[in-house]
Parts: sequence; C-alpha cells; structure tokens
Amino acid sequence: MAELWPAALAAALWVGVHVVVVLRFLDSRRLDAHSAAVPPDAPMVSVIIPARNEAANIERCLRSVLASTYAPLEVIVVDDHSTDGTGNIARRIAEEDARAQQGGDERVPAGERARVHVINAPDLPDGWFGKQWACHTAAQRARGELLCFTDADTTHGPELLARSVNALRTRGSALFTVAGHQEAVSFWEKAIQPFVFAILLSRYGGTEGMSRSTRPLDKIANGQYLLITREAYNASGGHETVRSHVAEDLRIAQTLTTLGLPVHMELAQHHLSTRMYTSLGEIRRGWGKNVYAAGRDTFPLGPVTGRIFPFIFPLPGLVPLIPLVILLLGALGVLGPGALFFGSVTTVATLLFWMGVYAYSRLNPLWAFCFPLAAIVFGAICAEAAWRGNRVSWKGRAYQSRSA
Repeated sequence: MAELWPAALAAALWVGVHVVVVLRFLDSRRLDAHSAAVPPDAPMVSVIIPARNEAANIERCLRSVLASTYAPLEVIVVDDHSTDGTGNIARRIAEEDARAQQGGDERVPAGERARVHVINAPDLPDGWFGKQWACHTAAQRARGELLCFTDADTTHGPELLARSVNALRTRGSALFTVAGHQEAVSFWEKAIQPFVFAILLSRYGGTEGMSRSTRPLDKIANGQYLLITREAYNASGGHETVRSHVAEDLRIAQTLTTLGLPVHMELAQHHLSTRMYTSLGEIRRGWGKNVYAAGRDTFPLGPVTGRIFPFIFPLPGLVPLIPLVILLLGALGVLGPGALFFGSVTTVATLLFWMGVYAYSRLNPLWAFCFPLAAIVFGAICAEAAWRGNRVSWKGRAYQSRSA
C-alpha cells in the first residue's frame, strides 16, 4: 500500500490542477448583467466588417447586425478583393436596408438614408495583413465615436451592441470584447474546437482575471468582436500598429494595456456566435495561421527561451494524454502498480473535465471521448505551425508575421 502513496499524491495534484482551471474560468462576468436599453445619449457606433470571399457568411452576419436594437448605427463592409460575389451580396442588402429606412420613399436619395456602406479595399501595401488593411481603411471613413470591428462569420444578437456599449461605459473600457458561442456542426469541429478553446482558456483563466490584469502578456481580446473608443483607437495607432501581427486582436489589447488603458472581456454566449471553420482542412489552416505566431506574443521570450520555444510549443496540447499513456503502460505491466493507480484515477478525472468542456460548448458530453483525438490533431497543428515559424498563409495570401 505504501508504494501507492506517491501515485496518490501525483493523482491528487493532477486533479487539483483541473479544479484550479475550472475555478479560474468561473471568475468571469456575463454580458447579460448589463442593461439592454439604448441610452438616450447613445454615441454613434461604426460597425466594421472586413470580408474576403465570405459569400457563405456575409448575409447572415450583415442582417444580424442590422437587426440590432441599437441606434445610431452605421455599418461599413470592406470587400477585400473577393472573387465569390461577397461585395454584390453586401450591396444588395445595403440597398434593401436603405429602402426600408424610408419605407420605400424613392424621393429621398439613397445615400442620405443608408446605414450600410460597402467599400472596396485598396490594393494591399507591403507589410500589411489583409484584415488589418481592410479595418484600417474603414476606420478612416467611419463616423462613429465607437468602432466595432467584427468578423464576417459572426452572428449578432439584437441586444449585443446595446449591452456592449452600456458595459463599455459602465466599466470605463477603452476596449471591450466578448467571448461568444463557437458553433460546431461537422465531426471535426465538434471534436476539436472545444478542446482548443479549453487549452487557450487554461492559459488565461476567466474573463475577470484577464480584465483586472495590468500585465500586457496576460491580455487577450476576441477579434470576432472588438468595441473600442475612437480616442483609444487613435492613441494606440489603430491597425497600423499591428499591421504585420497575425493576432491583431491580442496585440491591440496588449498595446492599450501598455498605454495604461483598460481592456475588458465578458462572456456573451447568448449574444454572439461564430462558426470559425467548417472542415478539418479549415481547422488546420486556420489554427495553424494563428496559434504559433500569436503564441509567441503571450510569453516573455528571451534569447534562450526563444530558441527552444518552437520545440516545446506543441507540448501543452498533448498534456491531457498523459493519464491515458500511463494507464496503458501500467496495464501492460511496463510500469508498476502505482502507474496503474495513477492512470486509472487521472483518466477518469480528465474525462470528467472534458465532459464539462464539451457540455459547456452545447454538445453532448460524450464527445469528451474524442479528446485524445483532438489532442493529437491539435498537437500536430501546433508542430506544423512552429515549423513554419513566421510564414503565414490565409485566403490565397502569404505573409511574414512579426512577433512582439
């Protein structure tokens, strides 16, 4: 029995780490706590939607923004050299909305009643990522006191903007961002997406821990929805400052924090949803684009750690496999009874943890049995991304990403 004590202590430590991760996540605030009423002195908000080959998503996104209860509101869609008709879809919706604003009265010029403006992104300059250039272009012509940058694959609830503006004003935020619901439809989305977000959250914890932190490396923002004051945007240098950073949202949050400006995040699963990727190929390309280049901006890398970082980077995603590996080795007799005990207890604990993760993602908890597969796939994505380093490809463009 005495030989099991080290295994029991190790198992208790493993379980304790998972409890801490859960407790840290529970330190979060929800957008529902803020009023949905539009304040009488509501500032104008310019919602900016960069869109490159988003014909499958732009209509749902744009119509959901236009269904907002918030006013005054303008929407700027930036057609970033799309080849699939994205701009035409956005312009059709813009014309429909303009007619609806005046009840079809054609005597009023369309430009005077339009809430939606569709513009073409100029040619991409050297050193810029396409999304940043599109956002920068729109910000130059936006009229709002507040700028809301959102992705074309998002769907907005009607109260999202009103609650966000109230949250920003109540909390005194320079930048307010939310974590919404991540839609998962296909097998690979359901298996991998909850796993990836849980791994990321284990780094940052709940939204309040991030919001309270004054350390730039502990700041994060969700580029799917950024609400920022014009003053803060200009003070930070806007998207020009982050023009060659693949994770522009994270870098904007870090830059504002460096300037002493407050950045806050809250949960908004019932108000914002996003389907980021639709297949394993898209998951591989999408996370491969972001995960390594962005990961370097979240750790203090020196001359030595910077060299070894590519080799250790894939490991965190593989850590959840440790109990299964030890359980297998114990069952095969390669390791002693302590390993079998440790592997049995921690495998059950790990499975229960992942059942909670998948249930929170609005999936059947039994999807948790896919976490080993998700760990292997995500580890492979991280390894491939680390091998590529600064080289980033997305939507037919090749970039060189900068790190902090």
